[in-house]
Amino acid sequence: MRNALDLALARELAAAIVEAAADSDVGALLLAGNGAGFCSGSDVKEMARASVEERIAVAREKGALVRAIADCPKPVVAAVQGFALGGGFMLAAACDYVVTTHDARWRLPEVGLGFFPPWGIDGLVARVGVARARALVFGHETLDGRRAVEFGVADLCVEPGHINEEALRTAQHLSSLPGQPVLTAKRFFAPLAYAGALDERAIEAYRMNMEAGAADASFSKWTKTRPE
Repeated sequence: MRNALDLALARELAAAIVEAAADSDVGALLLAGNGAGFCSGSDVKEMARASVEERIAVAREKGALVRAIADCPKPVVAAVQGFALGGGFMLAAACDYVVTTHDARWRLPEVGLGFFPPWGIDGLVARVGVARARALVFGHETLDGRRAVEFGVADLCVEPGHINEEALRTAQHLSSLPGQPVLTAKRFFAPLAYAGALDERAIEAYRMNMEAGAADASFSKWTKTRPE
């Protein structure tokens, strides 16, 4: 499965994070893909059918998803195998701890498709800094798991057969820590991990690209050559 991030899935994930945050029996959250890959990114077919204003609204809701991760009082661990592309890249990078397989493919293809990534920039810059964030947004390089750790996008690289075991072990360890200090750590870093200002600027850049029609030809071609 490619696990394309459409609006329905973004809403479902955000609601699940809020629900888990309120559950006293939950100490940490583990986010993993269903199938061989983590997430192929936003649903391009959904974007192609939408108007500019609808695309902006969807982007804002996906931004709310990464904000929910930053605001969650409990650690969120991502287990990335196969691929983390576009929105999947941003979703994983927003998590507190990221475990990746060495053969996973990490890439931001949006600029090549004709538009600036409209959400997740705050979290990306918080992880890797401005220069590396800019290089990643250009989409020139596809990172493997080792390079993702080197860049700071991920925290731990493991063999493919151990991803679930290691990610679960990490989540269980974080869950076992004293709750109040963990909450303190989350609240301390939340404004740094997601301030929101960069994502607001990203939305405006995205709007400019969409209004100029820069992505329309790519959407048409992409949906024909890369079915979900």
